[in-house]
Amino acid sequence: MALAQRQVTVQESPLYRTEGSHITIWCKVSGYQGPSEQNFQWSIYLPSAPEREVQIISTMDPSFPYAIYTQRVRSGEIYIERVQGDSALLHITELQDRDAGEYECHTPTTDERYFGSYSAKMKLMGKLFAYLVAWNPHHWVLWGDMCLPHPFSGHLCPEERRQCCPDSSTLSSPSLPPPHPFLFVLPTASPFLSTLSPAPSHAPIPLPSSLPHSSSHFLALPPPMALAVVQERDLRHLEEDDSGRWERAKQAASLPTPGVIISCMCTPFSSVSLETSISVEMTNNASSVLEGESLRFGCSVRSGSGPQSHFSVTWQLVDKQNRRSDVVRLDRDGTLQPGPSYSERSSYGGIQMEQVRPGSFTLEIFNSVKADEGHYECRVTEWTRAQDGEWQMIGERHASTPISITALEAGFAVTAISRTPGVTYNESFDLQCIIKPHYPSWVPVSVTWRFQPAGSTEFHDLVTFTRDGGVQWGDRYTGFRTRTAIEKAESSNNVRLSISRASDTEAGKYQCVAELWRKNYNSSWTRLADRTSNLLEIRVLRPVTKLQVSKSKRSITLVENRPILLNCSVKSQTSPDSHFAVLWYVHKPSDADGKLILKTTHSSAFEYGTYAEEEGLRGRLQFERSSSGGLFSLTVQRAEVSDSGSYYCHVEEWLLSPNHAWYKLAEEVSGRTEVTVKQPDNRLQVNQTQKNLTVLENQWVTLECTVTSRTSPASQLSVEWYVWKSGHPEKEAVARLNRQGTLQYGELASLSDLKSRLHLESPSPGLYLLTIQNLTVRDSGAYDCRMEEWLLDPSNQWYKRAEDLSGLTTVTVKQPDPSLQVDTAISNLTVLEKEPFPLDCSILSRSSQESRFAVTWYNLRLKEGGGRASHGTEEEEEREALMNVGPDAVFGPEAGRFEGRLRFQRLSSMLYRLTVLQAGAADAGNYSCRVEEWVPDPKGVWYRLTEEESGTITVHVQDTGSSLQSIICSNDALFYFVFFYPFPIFGILIITILLVRFKSRNSSKNSDGKNGVPLLWIKEPHLNYSPTCLEPPVLSIHPGTID
Repeated sequence: MALAQRQVTVQESPLYRTEGSHITIWCKVSGYQGPSEQNFQWSIYLPSAPEREVQIISTMDPSFPYAIYTQRVRSGEIYIERVQGDSALLHITELQDRDAGEYECHTPTTDERYFGSYSAKMKLMGKLFAYLVAWNPHHWVLWGDMCLPHPFSGHLCPEERRQCCPDSSTLSSPSLPPPHPFLFVLPTASPFLSTLSPAPSHAPIPLPSSLPHSSSHFLALPPPMALAVVQERDLRHLEEDDSGRWERAKQAASLPTPGVIISCMCTPFSSVSLETSISVEMTNNASSVLEGESLRFGCSVRSGSGPQSHFSVTWQLVDKQNRRSDVVRLDRDGTLQPGPSYSERSSYGGIQMEQVRPGSFTLEIFNSVKADEGHYECRVTEWTRAQDGEWQMIGERHASTPISITALEAGFAVTAISRTPGVTYNESFDLQCIIKPHYPSWVPVSVTWRFQPAGSTEFHDLVTFTRDGGVQWGDRYTGFRTRTAIEKAESSNNVRLSISRASDTEAGKYQCVAELWRKNYNSSWTRLADRTSNLLEIRVLRPVTKLQVSKSKRSITLVENRPILLNCSVKSQTSPDSHFAVLWYVHKPSDADGKLILKTTHSSAFEYGTYAEEEGLRGRLQFERSSSGGLFSLTVQRAEVSDSGSYYCHVEEWLLSPNHAWYKLAEEVSGRTEVTVKQPDNRLQVNQTQKNLTVLENQWVTLECTVTSRTSPASQLSVEWYVWKSGHPEKEAVARLNRQGTLQYGELASLSDLKSRLHLESPSPGLYLLTIQNLTVRDSGAYDCRMEEWLLDPSNQWYKRAEDLSGLTTVTVKQPDPSLQVDTAISNLTVLEKEPFPLDCSILSRSSQESRFAVTWYNLRLKEGGGRASHGTEEEEEREALMNVGPDAVFGPEAGRFEGRLRFQRLSSMLYRLTVLQAGAADAGNYSCRVEEWVPDPKGVWYRLTEEESGTITVHVQDTGSSLQSIICSNDALFYFVFFYPFPIFGILIITILLVRFKSRNSSKNSDGKNGVPLLWIKEPHLNYSPTCLEPPVLSIHPGTID
């Protein structure tokens, strides 16, 4: 498979920028493997030290920048803009003079192997501003801003031209026009500025954007008169000999003579370094060391400079990812400064650097780690003090050497072996833990033997050989210490474990765990690696068992409360010293496995099983062991039905182990004993006789429930009565008397008044009587009783043994027979017109003394327009109700034509009279009354028992001829005298009559008949007056209610 080659590309160089400008440099990586988002790191190689890398900024490590760039990175003056995952821009927002140099873009590898380029470089040059100013009558000339050619007389400052434009090819084309107007540079304070003024036809032009100075320092004018002003501070980089020319230029500028050079100078962006003559050599104690060993380096400096030179030494590490980090730095003044990544380590004495003698330096790194691997560089910078007292760097040289560090955990492995994987009791066995590779004695290794007992799934520490040579025993298996020896070889880290007098306790799986440690520079410990060996299984064999238990089967059937006898026989045993543990089980058909009843341990201790606890067997169990030791018996006292099941014993043979611990050698199960426990036979019988009873309302009835035989005289009985009513789908519970004698009412009795009318008693054992008082028709139904017999089981718990139903007793409740009789005799009555006539309604007999009556009078007359019937035998009659009185003494409405002419009276409790006043011809006809008899039920609710119709009374009305009325009406004077003048008199009479009637009503209350029924009902009178002369005034009675 072909792999892509990583390629890093940067912006083409050189780039020329001016101080104070903003620059961006792009960098792109391709052909890489791994994530799509790559990281970028920028460094610079200064012209003064072209071989020394100065780290600027990184996308992955905030501590990457060196101190001179840290503040600028934090403030955002220098930052990386990620364009894409594999492309980024380096931004420097404000260039400084020290930013000129060779820039390197490095991409840390994400590939499986190194293949291709991982960094690329480009150069950033500071612009060289060569201000060459000349004046003559025709034009001013400035040359050198971009080293672009333009017409210029060669005799003016040719040396500055060469210095400012070292590439002579830029001057080979004098015919090319300049890219922007010429600039004329003068000191700001020059008096010549006041003598120059632009021509009216020429306006100022804008300055080129590439100028590094603010626009307030320049003035640009087009030819023939142009002027640019630069402050004197912008010439601070001039060398000493240039300053003299600058001074002469300032003097010349004050006298603008044609052809005089006002200024001829060059200002480089960065100052020019002096050449150094030092050389550096580097030595080390070993090119490859084991992790933990010390690294020692020597750095020798040879110099041809005088004693005024000073050196600063920086030790650097370049790792495999080409990342550079300072280890420690010795400044020219002797100050020792550890690198950011080594400051803490140096504070604990892990890094030591010293100057052995002038020009000889040493570096020692104690307790090396894998991260210390790489190329170590000794960078020496030569400094000298200038005339102004400032230190100036002359140059820098370095030397490097590679260091390879072998990790301690490389090849670290552990193996466990044993020559005796299987032993018997009291034998010994050895276990060996072999550690590779062979480490020096100063490498700390701890070894732990771990043990997993047979049948367990967890390992536990047995014993540990600690890293400092101590022995630490585990807390889990303290018994191992008395029979276990542990030994560590002097020439290696191998550990041997010896165990004597083996038993079951030592059977299981063993393994050793080795841990490799390293002591850190701060005296803390770091576990580098741990390895676990293979498993060693040690088998400890036991004696062959000879245990045999009887397998015979048998069946037992018995009645509850009898004892259950169970036997368990051991036929043979392994040793005369054998002890036995016997576990008794019972298996029920509903259970998948047997349940433990009782356990006797080999030490004769008793333990009750869950079944004994749940079923309450503890007080009924008895265990025995024969003197010979081979026969065990279990007795279950007071057997219950729930004790039925299949019983068997589980025998365990125990022997004493070599470590004086009892162990189970073998186990065997006996044959099963099938036990069936029955309850006593059911002998409960209840009288099954069927009965039919018919009673009247308000009478009492008694229902019997008789037990003819029972299972036990000590049993307790409960009886429950039921009724089945016509139209109901199921029987309903009436009442229940439980075995404790508590009476409980059924839903039927609770929701009605039946509860208050029930009476339950037991006059003798086995006889129960239920009496229902004040029977109603709704009490009719078929009654029976259900008898339950309860027995006491062996655990003193009552249980229902049997139940039986009695025969049905059908109860029919009838209402009283009606005996109402009304006088049915037919009579004739002849009355004169305008005369009243009575209609009597006589009751001859009644059904009950508590009866009440409702009476209605009817008028029978021929229908209007009626004639003979279709057969000509009878006349058609219509029935009209005159008035009715209810059983509650409430009057109904009067018939329309009789309104105001009826008067009701109750002459006695059996005689009612209705009087029709002012009979007219239309009142002739047949009259009768209908009587309804109402009686109360046992609840006091009135209902209609029967009704009876009386005989008819035929009424004839005779005409009286001329009357006083006709005489009075024929004479007007007599009419007014009779009907108008007596009116006040009649008013007084009416008031008097009303007062008398009011008093008589109060007195009538004291003359009521039986049960509060009044003997006489009357109607209040009132006077009807007609001014039409059709009738005389009539005194009529309206029906009313007597309180």
